[in-house]
Amino acid sequence: MKVLVTGAGGYIGSVLVPLLLDRGHRVRAIDRFFFGRDKLACDDVRLEAIEWDARDLKPSHVDGVDAVIDLVAISNDPAGEAFKGQTWEINRKARATCAKLAKAAGVSRYILPSSCAVYGFQDAICGEAAQPNPLTTYAKANLACERDVLALADDCFTVSVIRQATAFGVSPRMRFDLSLNAMTYDAVTTGRIHLAGDGSQWRPFASVKDLARAQVCVLDAPADVVQSQVYNAGGENVSLAQLAEIISRETGAEIMAAGNSDKRSYRVSFAKLEALGFTRQMSVADGVAQVANAVRAGLERTPDTLTLPWYRRVGAFEERGRAAA
Repeated sequence: MKVLVTGAGGYIGSVLVPLLLDRGHRVRAIDRFFFGRDKLACDDVRLEAIEWDARDLKPSHVDGVDAVIDLVAISNDPAGEAFKGQTWEINRKARATCAKLAKAAGVSRYILPSSCAVYGFQDAICGEAAQPNPLTTYAKANLACERDVLALADDCFTVSVIRQATAFGVSPRMRFDLSLNAMTYDAVTTGRIHLAGDGSQWRPFASVKDLARAQVCVLDAPADVVQSQVYNAGGENVSLAQLAEIISRETGAEIMAAGNSDKRSYRVSFAKLEALGFTRQMSVADGVAQVANAVRAGLERTPDTLTLPWYRRVGAFEERGRAAA
């Protein structure tokens, strides 16, 4: 296939694009490349990289494409609250527009990577039919976009939604503002793990590579099987206290309790995606070891590994369109 990937230079996109190329696909990668074009460093002739703002997509961007994986998004809750207007523009409007352009161009498959954050706070383990309870701008915009794009599905246009778990692990566009990555970094470099509150908050977790693999799993599945379907993508439900204990065992670091303003707590079921043939390859403990070893080997928390401060530093949303490169 020829696959359009938006947000291709991001944390997940920079892992997904090589995976698609390895499977023989051609890739059109669209991104503003706030974190550098080198995150997609590749001389593969099947990769077409375009520097462009997803809010200004044109019909030419979807021309000749067989499938779209619409990853572009302001990617966490702090950034979503700091840039509320842009989060609605990008996470909802731009992606809904991309889906409409794709459908009009005759693209056959559209995948929306959403977030398990749409569940917000839940006592029960959430399957995909559970009532969402989005608590943040990021989660609300994702849920609204899910509904927008699913409404476009028809016999010629297959739409699937993947609600992604909290990501972790090493990526070319590294992030140290994700809970596992951040806590592990602190553990290795300071000997302390900063635990939010009592750590009773639950999260579903998945490695960045497994999230990329989940998107490929849905892309490879028969269209009639995944049509209009929502899938939770992840591997384990772990409380933050349990995560801290895993990190402490790996690093020997001391667990330090801190204040907690985060009201989210949810667990999800991954059974539906597993029934499609997906299996995780990396556990939370494996991810802690991977990140810890990478930090010990010299992986640093540079300014561009912290999403919100970096957006502010580069004036990320002060300009709109970018010419194709």
